[in-house]
Amino acid sequence: MTSMNIVKARNLTKCYKSLCALDSINFEITKGESFGFLGPNGAGKTTAMSIIYCFIPPTSGEVTVFGLNVMESPGDIKKRLGVMPQDNNLDPDLTVLENLIVYGRYFDISKKETSRLAWELLDFVELREKATVKITSLSGGMKRRLLLARSLINGPELLILDEPTTGLDPHSRHSVWDQLNQLKAKGMTLILTTHYMQEAEKLCDRVAIMDSGKIITIDSPARLMDTHKGNLEEVYLKLTGRSLEG
Repeated sequence: MTSMNIVKARNLTKCYKSLCALDSINFEITKGESFGFLGPNGAGKTTAMSIIYCFIPPTSGEVTVFGLNVMESPGDIKKRLGVMPQDNNLDPDLTVLENLIVYGRYFDISKKETSRLAWELLDFVELREKATVKITSLSGGMKRRLLLARSLINGPELLILDEPTTGLDPHSRHSVWDQLNQLKAKGMTLILTTHYMQEAEKLCDRVAIMDSGKIITIDSPARLMDTHKGNLEEVYLKLTGRSLEG
């Protein structure tokens, strides 16, 4: 059986006046794969993901998601996506449960079904006991887990995660990793950006190492580390000449 490309980018370019955030990059992501974009701030990781989930348009080139062009069918693509943003954009005026139910209604899911899904997802991210509390009383780790639950309310085929564990303590980070690995085991396709090389090693089947809007290489973490004789951070430094924090 041949693998199906969920995402395909050809000569993808995004420019802002004199800045070229993405410089004619090419990549494919297959169904059921966990794919990571790695690189320092400004490498183009978030820009690439924002185009995939139809938040910003490319300047040139072509991107298809589920075989649909991001410029021609953004609405059809978005229905089948889940997005966990880097920033906390939960509604502070609503409870934990209400945040999920209100978000689910955007997808035309019935109120009864949305409520059922919300409770199911709160169990999945271990937040059932926090259902009736306001967002302001949650820890950083709890907020990240709630954002993950919210991104799953529409039963997405593809989950996009922008720095999913930024700012979390090691225990909370491992908790999110466990939940993402459960989704991966069920065959969900994941695309993520991360600064944590251990995160990429734990979660990603393949990674695209990026710098200055270009993809330097795409391979599995294991093969990259074997080829370049070092951990992922050392591999990145070797290929780009600068650290991931740069």
